[in-house]
Amino acid sequence: MTGQDVRPTLCQVVLDCTDARALAEFYRHLLGLVYRPGDEPPEAGGDDERGRDWLVLRTPEGAPQLAFQQVERLPEPTWPQDGIPQQLHLDLTVTSVEDLLAQHERVLRLGGRLLLDRADDPEEPLHVYADPAGHPFCVFVSPRAARPSPEERDRDRPAP
Repeated sequence: MTGQDVRPTLCQVVLDCTDARALAEFYRHLLGLVYRPGDEPPEAGGDDERGRDWLVLRTPEGAPQLAFQQVERLPEPTWPQDGIPQQLHLDLTVTSVEDLLAQHERVLRLGGRLLLDRADDPEEPLHVYADPAGHPFCVFVSPRAARPSPEERDRDRPAP
């Protein structure tokens, strides 16, 4: 393969934030992720040097997912109103309206804030939230949200 045939691989999505540890904890609990070794919170009362700089969350199997980069200031998006656009958002899916409503309670309990409620939309029920740092993210119903079995993944993979 030549350099022109090689494509980059998405490693992770990085979110700027003014409190990397707090935002990482929000998404760790919401998505069931784990810290990259060494990024775990310190013992109670311990110095959180990494939490003041850069943290990475992965799937329990070790695949990178989200990283959090500490910044001094971060203007909070005002979207869906004018002013400061969202610039980037995460799409999260569930398979039913019942799951959407259950996740709504979790998001609020974890510190998210509801921006838009379209749970009764017959074509695409969804909620738009702001995470604790103000980044918008969506949770919507998609029948494709169900994880395929290994056999289904192999069947759907394009032929080489």
